[in-house]
Amino acid sequence: MNEAREQTEEIIDILYEELDDNENKKPRTYRNTARKEYLDVAKKRRPSKKQIRKAIKKQLRYLKRNLSHIDKLLAVGAKLSCLSAQKYKILLVVNEVYRQQLFMYENNLSRVDDRIVSLTQPHVRPIIRGKAGSSVEFGAKLSASCYEGYVFLDRISWDNFNESNDLKAQVEAFKLATGYYPESVHVDQIYRTKDNRKWCKEKGIRISGIPLGRPPKNISKETKRQTKLDERDRNCIEGKFGEPARCGGSPRCSDWRTRKGEAKRRYSLDRLMTKLSNTSETAIAITFLVMNLSALLRRIIMTFFCIYFRKYCIYPIFRFG
Repeated sequence: MNEAREQTEEIIDILYEELDDNENKKPRTYRNTARKEYLDVAKKRRPSKKQIRKAIKKQLRYLKRNLSHIDKLLAVGAKLSCLSAQKYKILLVVNEVYRQQLFMYENNLSRVDDRIVSLTQPHVRPIIRGKAGSSVEFGAKLSASCYEGYVFLDRISWDNFNESNDLKAQVEAFKLATGYYPESVHVDQIYRTKDNRKWCKEKGIRISGIPLGRPPKNISKETKRQTKLDERDRNCIEGKFGEPARCGGSPRCSDWRTRKGEAKRRYSLDRLMTKLSNTSETAIAITFLVMNLSALLRRIIMTFFCIYFRKYCIYPIFRFG
């Protein structure tokens, strides 16, 4: 709200300077008072709900006054053509922000559909994750699959979505590329729904994880071993862009919760500097493309060295006795 108010004040200054005659008095925005009232709440460590609601009410009044001043300046001769493309886009976003914030204030709500949380990136949505470090994340949400060490980016969305609904489409895409269904799919717990389990059973696909319902009292060693192997296989996709899962209690994986995936650690997937939605999606797709090319290059190099040493290297023969 404070950022939207400051942007409208800059737009008022630009429109007033572009007027042919300065007979009209410049509108008063009370920017110093509004800034002080914003800082009174923003500097508090834990402001109460009553204080936050009161501050939002004041910022809504300032923002409403500024938007009305902009309409009056346009009525007396100012033109929107004097604004840059970025400022004009921000003006449109500010109007939508005012509508959303006013709706939440009047109805005493804390959420609204397609809520805008950034003026420069209005396509970004808050995604509730519930993690200990950050309960809310901002950015694109990805749905990816891994086969033979190569990552396939199946879906990019700025809105929150349920990943379990993408399993059927991902398996069908695999069949379209290879000509057959996979023998097994290794998925996270969110994918193990009744619908997905039933569909995989009809297609003859084994889905990883324990069956639904109450766990049996006596679990066979073979089931435990298979579950452990499935989790190890699933580390392939977890290690590409997320935090790897527990890999069998290995001493090397004692700090598995703090490790970043290959895409974030090596290819800077968590440091995207692009602002637009299409450029961000392109940067994400290029990141996975480069990661797959690196995997292919490693395989080519290893194949070359294996052929070279097998053909030209002479191994010593030791005899004992």
